[in-house]
Amino acid sequence: MTGYAEFSVTSNFSFLRGASHPDELVQQAVQLGYKAITITDRNSLAGIVRGHVAATEAGIQFIVGVRLVLTCGFETLCFPQNRAAYGRLTKLLTKGNRRAEKGNCILAKEDLHGLDDDHLFIAVPPYKLSLQFEQDLGWLARVFPGAVYLGATRLYRSNDGARLEILEQVSTQTETPLVAIGDVHYHVPSRRPLQDILTCIREHTTIVEAGLRLNVNAERHLKNISEITRIFKGYERAVANTLEVARKCKFSLDELKYEYPKEPAGESATPQEELERLTWAGAKHRYPKGITVKVKKTIAHELKLIKELEYAPYFLTVDDIVRYARQQNILCQGRGSAANSAVCYCLGITSVDPTQIDLLFERFVSADRGEPPDIDVDFEHERREEVIQYIYEKYGRHRAGIAATVITYRARSAIREVGKAMGLSLDTVSALSGNASGWSRGGLAVERVTELGLDASDPTLMQAIRLTHEIAGFPRHLSQHVGGFVMTDGPLEEVIPIANAAMKNRTYVEWDKDDLDALGILKVDVLALGMLTAIRKAFTLIKDHYGKPYELATVPIEDSGVYDMICKADTIGVFQIESRAQMSMLPRLKPRNFYDLVIEVAIVRPGPIQGDMVHP
Repeated sequence: MTGYAEFSVTSNFSFLRGASHPDELVQQAVQLGYKAITITDRNSLAGIVRGHVAATEAGIQFIVGVRLVLTCGFETLCFPQNRAAYGRLTKLLTKGNRRAEKGNCILAKEDLHGLDDDHLFIAVPPYKLSLQFEQDLGWLARVFPGAVYLGATRLYRSNDGARLEILEQVSTQTETPLVAIGDVHYHVPSRRPLQDILTCIREHTTIVEAGLRLNVNAERHLKNISEITRIFKGYERAVANTLEVARKCKFSLDELKYEYPKEPAGESATPQEELERLTWAGAKHRYPKGITVKVKKTIAHELKLIKELEYAPYFLTVDDIVRYARQQNILCQGRGSAANSAVCYCLGITSVDPTQIDLLFERFVSADRGEPPDIDVDFEHERREEVIQYIYEKYGRHRAGIAATVITYRARSAIREVGKAMGLSLDTVSALSGNASGWSRGGLAVERVTELGLDASDPTLMQAIRLTHEIAGFPRHLSQHVGGFVMTDGPLEEVIPIANAAMKNRTYVEWDKDDLDALGILKVDVLALGMLTAIRKAFTLIKDHYGKPYELATVPIEDSGVYDMICKADTIGVFQIESRAQMSMLPRLKPRNFYDLVIEVAIVRPGPIQGDMVHP
C-alpha cells in the first residue's frame, strides 16, 4: 500500500466530543506517514484554520471538510473541491446556524441541494445499519451522482466482519464506492479516558453511570498504516480509495483571497484619493494656526505607505464608523499603536498628536513586517451598541460579523466539571477548585493534595487531577469577541460560517482573531470604555457650568495643578493610574507632562516587568 488519508477526524472543536487539538491530530498524522489529513467537526469549521496552519508547517496535505449532521439522523462528511464550492458550504452552515439558537445548527436533507456541484461526500454509517440509512444514502447518490462514497469503519465489535460485508453490498447497490475511515476522536490511545470524561460532561452524568454512552474501546485514534492494512484486509480497495479522494480534494484555505469592502470614494476617483482629501481637510481643522513642515512631511510619509500597502479602504471604514459616532455625539478614541498615526489624528480617529511625541508610524503600519493595521476604537460603553447596529445596517449581516472568542477550560472550571464527572464529592471538588492558583504546568503536586486534607492514594482522585490537567486549555464553546468586526466586500457567509450570538441582534463568525490573522483577514475593533462615558458627562457639565466646549483633542494636557495631584498619587478614580501599583510609582517618578505619564504607565504595566526590562 502506497499510503493512506484519514477523512473522519473529530477535534476538540466538536465541543465535548473530540479529545485532541487540531494541531495534535495533524502532527500525529505526519508521524504515521499519512498522505493527507482533515478536520471534520460537527456542522462547524471552527477548527480548520488551526489544522491548516499545522499542516502547512508540517508539509502534509490538509483537506477542508465538515461532518454534516442532519435533523433526520443521517451523517455525511463533505469536502469542497474548489473555492466556489467552499463558499456554498459555508453559506449552508450559516443557514443552519442562523435558524438555531447559539451553539446549534439545524440542517435538513433538503438543504444539501444548495451545495450544487463540486463537493465530495463520504456517508458515515451508524453502528446499527438500517433501511432508512440505505434510503438516505441512495438519495444523496442521486442528488450528487458520482460524488458520493460510503465510509467503511471497523468498530472492533463482534460483528465487524458481517457489518463490512453488508456495507459492501450497500455500496454496490447505491453505486457509492467504499472508503476506509477511522472515525477518529483523538490522536493517541492514551486520550481515551479524557474522551470518556468529555462524554460524561456532555451527557450530564458520571463515569460510573455513563454505561453505553461511552465508546466501548480505545480504538478511535489515528493508526499506523500497517495496522490499517491489517484491519481492512480483503477491502484493500477501500483503503486505496482514500488516496483517490484526497487527489480530488484540491481546495486549500490559501485560496481564500480576502477582499476588504470597497469603500465609496466619495468626492474622489479612488479610495486613496478620498483618504488623502479627508486627511488634509482634517489637518486644517487639527492645526488651525497652519500646518508645519514637520506635520506635512509626516502626513505625506504615512499616506505614501498606506498607498503602497493598499490600506486606504480600511482607513475609510474606520473613519466612517468614527464619523457616525461623532454625528450621534458618541465620544470615541482610537487606542494602541493607532495613536502613532498622524492620518488617524487628522481623521479624528485618535485625539493624540503623534508629531508632539515623535512616535514611529512604522509601529502601527510597516511594509517590512507585512502585518495589516489594527485600529482599536473605544466608544462610550452606554452607547456602543448604536455603533455596532450601524455597522450591521450598513454592510448587512451577510457581509459583517463579530469575530469569535474561543472559551477554554481554565483550572477552576476544569476541576469542577471533571470532578463532577468522576463522581468526586462536592467537598473534594471545592477543595481542589479553591486551590486553582496552586496548579502548575505539571498539574497539582502530591504534596499539595495531602496539604489540602485529601487522600493522595485514592486512584479516582488522582485520575481526576490528571484529567483536569489534560483538559486545561481545551475549547469549551465559542463566544463573541468584545468588539472585533470582520467585514468583506462580497458575502462574508461565503468566507466564514456565521452564527447567532447569545445576545439579541448579534451575529459572529466561527474564527477567532488568531485564525483571522493566520489567513490575513482584517478586523476593526469596536470596543466599549466606561471612562469615555464619564468623560463625555464631564464635558457636558463643564460646558453647562463654565461655557467651555472641550473635546478630547482640546483638553489642556499640561495643566500643572493636575500633575501636582498626580505626583502626590491623588488619583483615585483616574483612568489608568488608579491602581495601587500605579499610585505607588507616581510619587517616585513624578511625571510632569503627558509623555512622562505615558512612560510611567507603560513601566508599571506587566509587559516590561515580565520581560525583565524594568523592575518597579
